[in-house]
Amino acid sequence: MLSRPASSPSRQILPIATMVTPSERLRVDAAGEGSYLALHRSSVAEVVQDIKENRVSAVVVSVACCDQHSRAGVAALVREFPRVPTVALLTQVDRSTPQAMLNLGSTGVRRLVDVRDSDGWRELRHYLLGVGGDDMQRQALGQLALDLASAPRDCWRFFEMLFTCPPQVATVRALAQQLDVLPSTLMSRFFRARVPAPKQYLALARLIRAARLFENPGFSVANVANHLDYSSPQSFGRHVRTLMRLTALQFREQYDGEGMLQHFRQTLVLPHLDRLRALRPLSPSWGAAYARNLIH
Repeated sequence: MLSRPASSPSRQILPIATMVTPSERLRVDAAGEGSYLALHRSSVAEVVQDIKENRVSAVVVSVACCDQHSRAGVAALVREFPRVPTVALLTQVDRSTPQAMLNLGSTGVRRLVDVRDSDGWRELRHYLLGVGGDDMQRQALGQLALDLASAPRDCWRFFEMLFTCPPQVATVRALAQQLDVLPSTLMSRFFRARVPAPKQYLALARLIRAARLFENPGFSVANVANHLDYSSPQSFGRHVRTLMRLTALQFREQYDGEGMLQHFRQTLVLPHLDRLRALRPLSPSWGAAYARNLIH
C-alpha cells in the first residue's frame, strides 16, 4: 500500500505577467527559460487583463516602472488579486530608486528580489517556480494524503489527478483518458466499491478551484468560468446550483477554497474512508478480485 505515486505529474510551464523595462525583459526571459513564460506588458491595465484572461500565476513589477503614476494601479492590482503573487524586481540603483521603492512599498507588494548579480536571478526563478503551482492544489493534496495514507497507489493517482489535471478536464471521459483507463472501467470500479461516482469527485474538485479563484475580488463570475473552461458563465452557474443549491454569487459569499476543500472531504472522502482505502480503480485485475471478496 502506498500513499503517493512514484513520480509526480510533470510541471506545466505557466505564464507570468510582467511590467518591466525593455532591457529587463530579455533577462527575465533568460532566467525563466523552460520554467515560465513571461508576458511582457507596458501598463498595469494590461497586466490585469492577463490575470483575468491568460491565467497568469504571478506578476513581476520592476522598481524602475513603479512611479507616482503607476502606484495606484499596482496597489489596486495587489488588493484585487491577493492570490496572484506580485514580486518587485530591482536591477539597478540610481537617484530615483529610493522613491520608487517607497512607492512600491505603499502598494502592498511585500516581496522584492535584487537581481544585480546572478544569485538574484536564481532567487527570482526559484520564487516563481515556488508560486507557479496552485497553492490550493498543494493544500488539497497534502490534506488528502493524510486522509488516504494507506490507500493503494492507483487510488491516490485518481485523487491526485483531480487536482493536477488541466481545467479542460471536465468530464469523466477526459479524466479517464488522463489516467489511461476506460471510462466504463473507472465508473464500474467506483460503483462496485459502493463509493460516490467519479463525476461527483471531479465536479466538487473543480468547485474547490473556483472557490479559490473567487478569493480574488477582481475576478468576476465570467472570469472564473473562463479560467475553469466552462462554456459560459451561465453553464458555470448551473453547475454550482446543481451541486451546491446556490447561485454563483451565493457560492462566492459562502465558500473560500479552504471551506470548499472541507466540504469535499466531509461529503466524498471521510464517510467512505474504509472503502476508498481498498479501492484500486486503475488495476486491471482489481474488479474480479473485489467481486470474489464480496461473494465470500
